[in-house]
Amino acid sequence: MKIRAIAGSAVAGLAMLGALAVPAGAADMNSGYGYGYAAAQPPMSWTGFYIGANAGWGWGSSGSYSPSGFVGGLQAGYNWQFAGSPFVVGIETDFDWAGVSAGAYSTTYLGTVRARAGFAFERIMAYGTLGFAYGQGQYEVWGLSNSQTQTGWTIGAGAEYALDRNWSARAEYLYVDMGSSTYSSLLGPATLGFDGSILRAGMNYRF
Repeated sequence: MKIRAIAGSAVAGLAMLGALAVPAGAADMNSGYGYGYAAAQPPMSWTGFYIGANAGWGWGSSGSYSPSGFVGGLQAGYNWQFAGSPFVVGIETDFDWAGVSAGAYSTTYLGTVRARAGFAFERIMAYGTLGFAYGQGQYEVWGLSNSQTQTGWTIGAGAEYALDRNWSARAEYLYVDMGSSTYSSLLGPATLGFDGSILRAGMNYRF
């Protein structure tokens, strides 16, 4: 009888220990510690639409002038990352208000439509870009100004870092050549253009 009582007590004790261990084990699994059964996070993907804003500085040459100044505006685009690959391609358009000026010449706005291609390393994407550029030049002499639309091309490179699932920060360099136009003035016609550099930083919201 005594042996049966001891055995019964041992079985009851083991059962109680098991009952206490199960919730603790479940808590460990739910908290993600150890190996557990926590759901695996999906791999980072850059595929999708995005919109954002940017600000920076532009400088370059226009005939005998060396205009420079602030640029800032908006961008939007779409990225597509190949499945199981770090390769990313996309298209982007942007529009910046500009205060790039020197002497009688200034660029009042500029924009681009560009293809992008690069490689993503989880949260970091590095890319090159190439496309069409346009802008408005203004030539002012003795208070009288003449504005012309100028078009050309752009090439550049940049890097973008995903802060979380939706937000990313980036830095970008563009070389821009907007060709030239002939401006009329009280001193006669002047043929001027703008070619130079744009360095800017920005934020994107990815859908």
